[in-house]
Amino acid sequence: MTRRLAIFGLLAALAGCEGTQNAFGGQGAEGTNFVRLFALFTIVSTLMYLIVIAGLIAALWRRRGAALTVDDRRHHQTSPAIGLALIGWTALIVVGLTVLTVASFFTDRSNAARTREPALTLTVTANQWWWDVEYTPSDPSKNLRTANEIHLPVGVPAQVLLKSNDVIHSFWIPNLAGKQDLIPGRSTDVRLLPAKTGLYRGQCAEFCGVAHALMALDVTVESKADFQRWYAAQLRVAAVPATPLQLAGYRYVTTRECASCHNIAGTPANGQVAPDLTHFASRASIAAGTLPMGKGNLYGWIADPQSQKPGNRMPTIGLAPDELHAVVAYLEGLK
Repeated sequence: MTRRLAIFGLLAALAGCEGTQNAFGGQGAEGTNFVRLFALFTIVSTLMYLIVIAGLIAALWRRRGAALTVDDRRHHQTSPAIGLALIGWTALIVVGLTVLTVASFFTDRSNAARTREPALTLTVTANQWWWDVEYTPSDPSKNLRTANEIHLPVGVPAQVLLKSNDVIHSFWIPNLAGKQDLIPGRSTDVRLLPAKTGLYRGQCAEFCGVAHALMALDVTVESKADFQRWYAAQLRVAAVPATPLQLAGYRYVTTRECASCHNIAGTPANGQVAPDLTHFASRASIAAGTLPMGKGNLYGWIADPQSQKPGNRMPTIGLAPDELHAVVAYLEGLK
């Protein structure tokens, strides 16, 4: 049993070192600096550990269990070699700590310098258990609000302002940067400089309640041109229903319970306490990374959200079959 647990732990650790959620990926400038700093800490700490173990083995080898006489003990206590060893060990500790302190300082300065003048600013507000994302460019008419997703242009420094509406959360995109807490009543921030295009996964890294493990964030790093196209598409109002079934869903969503919580630009739905649904179907997942975007998952989520993500704030409404079909059809068209 112990061996199985050890193997499972090793496999779990290795699984966390690749893919869309990889703290050693270094796909961002800040993340790369952290990986290098971690490697340095590992080398220095390993060296210290090996020296201690080597000293222990040497001491055991010299004595090999033989009893010391009184004269032997006096000799060893006053031996100049012991004093020199203590001086050497103290010097090694001082040098090691100095190296780590200096490296940490310059890593922090390097991360700050790279994104001193961000070209992109967005605000991420944490809620139990989803992410509200708002892009705030210098032109207020181009403010953009989405949910549970972030798009970033590669090579462009971005400042992410962090807020919380309820409890302490933690914003973490392992591939790009380190963690930063979101604290109610305070504003914090993290700087990102993506170095490589790709799809990544962010995560709340601070226990925030029953659905904490199901509070993820889809992160897309793309070329500047692709980012501009995505941004322009997101600024448009919601798509107009194209079929009678979608029209029935539009009428239900914009006049019934959904409209009191969700906002859909260009429609009467203007709720502000739940994720914005204007371009809902263009996202990669449903319910903050809980389910991949797809028709089957959308049916399951709308019909009974509590069975998909226990504890979330979306109530089970109990739609009739024709209402469920219509709502799903309308939401599928919000791209």
